[in-house]
Amino acid sequence: MTAPGYTRILLKLSGEALMGEGTYGVDRDVVHRIACEIKEVNDAGVQVSVVIGGGNIFRGMAKAAEGMDRATADYMGMLATVMNALALQDALEHLGLPTRVQSALHIEQVAEPYIRRRAIRHLERGRVVIFGAGTGNPFFTTDTAASLRAMEINAQIVLKGTKVDGVYTDDPVTHPEAMRYRELSYQQVLEQDLQVMDATAITLCRDNDMPIIVFSINKPGALMRVVLGEEEGTSVRKEISS
Repeated sequence: MTAPGYTRILLKLSGEALMGEGTYGVDRDVVHRIACEIKEVNDAGVQVSVVIGGGNIFRGMAKAAEGMDRATADYMGMLATVMNALALQDALEHLGLPTRVQSALHIEQVAEPYIRRRAIRHLERGRVVIFGAGTGNPFFTTDTAASLRAMEINAQIVLKGTKVDGVYTDDPVTHPEAMRYRELSYQQVLEQDLQVMDATAITLCRDNDMPIIVFSINKPGALMRVVLGEEEGTSVRKEISS
């Protein structure tokens, strides 16, 4: 088998990735499949950390959040990410893979507080670390949390698992003629407003030269192919080949 191209990664999952064909909530079969793919990568010797969004839970409460103070709504969203982190932890541990959830909000009964050095130590011992509650601050997305945590733990790359297999010139669902980008620079993403990640997250990655690969988490084996360095999804980095 080809050796993995990375020793430590940060996987960013949207909350929507966990809900399968449902309109909100968590699909256990989908979470189990994602857990199996993470375990395969971990078994190959790659240290895996994860950041998950909370849209699959919070979208079910969207009506109640209308008119709510933005900071309060954001804190509710952070709690939703912790729920998703616990669901993924349970699935991973059912596969025999030791996992730790670290939360940026203190919820000691269900998760460790986020401590950078402890997170790195867990990774070095072969445990998967799931970061919950975003950055712990309102007004920042989980994309930004993923970029920040990747820098802090010295990950080599951010892998963003989405419902589509990369970044396209247009929405491939409504525009079948849309073309997938193989490579993009950070500046192209920002200038063309390509919605890879929010501008704060992209800028943070650009300023710290942290590469990003956007791929489909729904495509079987895609995560392992990305880790092995095979062509999969869209690569975002400082310089691209002409």
